[in-house]
Amino acid sequence: MKITTVGLDLAKSVFQVHGIAGDGEVVVRRRLRRAQVVAFFAGLEPCLIGLEACGTAHFWARELIALGHAVKVMPPSYVKAYVRRGKTDAVDAAAICEAVMRPTMRFVPIKTEDQQAALMLHRSRDLLVRQRTMLINALRAHMAELGMVAPQGRGRITDLIAVIEDAEDDSIPALAKTALMPLAAQLRASEAATAALEGEITAWHQGNESSRRLATIPGIGVLTASAIAATVPDPSYFRSGREFAAWLGLVPRQNSSGGRERLGRVSKQGNGYLRRLLVIGATSMLRYARAKTAPGAGWVNSLLERRPARLVTVAMANKTARIAWAVLAHKQPYRAPATAT
Repeated sequence: MKITTVGLDLAKSVFQVHGIAGDGEVVVRRRLRRAQVVAFFAGLEPCLIGLEACGTAHFWARELIALGHAVKVMPPSYVKAYVRRGKTDAVDAAAICEAVMRPTMRFVPIKTEDQQAALMLHRSRDLLVRQRTMLINALRAHMAELGMVAPQGRGRITDLIAVIEDAEDDSIPALAKTALMPLAAQLRASEAATAALEGEITAWHQGNESSRRLATIPGIGVLTASAIAATVPDPSYFRSGREFAAWLGLVPRQNSSGGRERLGRVSKQGNGYLRRLLVIGATSMLRYARAKTAPGAGWVNSLLERRPARLVTVAMANKTARIAWAVLAHKQPYRAPATAT
């Protein structure tokens, strides 16, 4: 019987296949070693293959698409509802096969290698920034124990490093200098690596048309624009800007029933990195809105009269996300709204 739909449970070494025919009858249920996957699917006629989103999902999606199959990637939380009972690879593969056929299922855009590489630049930079903060805090704390306190600001840590690296300065014990010298050297290496990655991100941004269009939106810079362009290869996966903002977790959590709407705090679901970048960008725009020198300043200031500043920045980030979706969907740069005359 011809296989029309396959649920493939991905793993490191052992993959589980669950294939059904057009009438829903199970045709194949078997395990594959990693080296057997491509050969197995190359021998099948083109069919629909469902995958759960994971670290290797985009790679395998591209491999299977190259063999002529239609591949759809789904969030694991949406597939879980179709797991009947227990937890085995065979049960998971059957649930994936069932879920991929649902007309209301939402799918994950499949990224290219270039987009994945661009996101790796962002993740590596984010890790280095967090490590840099840890090193700065460690140096400040250790030097404070010895009575050395530097003013606030990342740039002022150089005053403490100068004391650590000065061989003639005996204001702190030599043993303390021996302990702190590797931290200072690691901090310098982290800053140099971060700057190099930022240069690569800027170069990718300049070569990507969608990223350049996104950077025309107020509150979106090179980092945010390149991250959105690499994360959302196809804006048509979202029906509207509001759906994109909801995917980022920038909308209130719903707890409504009986015709009565109850809205809570923002859901914080979806991509936390993009959400953080958009909120940071909105925070930087808040100062210009208060000075009435930014687009939509009247709307922002009216919100500030009724709500705290942090809530307003999240609302601004929500609006920016909707604009970003419109820019991607219509393939046009941002145009500021016309002012009333």
